Amino acid sequence: MTYEIIFEPHALDVAARFLNEGPAGLAEVLDAIDELAHDPRPAGSRAYGPNLRRLRVDAYRVPYIIDTEVVRILVTHPGRTD
Repeated sequence: MTYEIIFEPHALDVAARFLNEGPAGLAEVLDAIDELAHDPRPAGSRAYGPNLRRLRVDAYRVPYIIDTEVVRILVTHPGRTD
């Protein structure tokens, strides 16, 4: 099953800011989000409830919610985690 990835409006604002700032690792973050369509529970992701998960990509976090047919990406606090 392939999941559809939907960005919440706030996540789109964050993505636009990432593009403007040009942070290192942006391509890796976008690739990791794209892979969630095929595997919404990849190795290294952490569960924070039945449907809430977080994926760490280098020094960035990507929180998201898994629905039965949709993977919804919720970027709550972008940026480095170090």
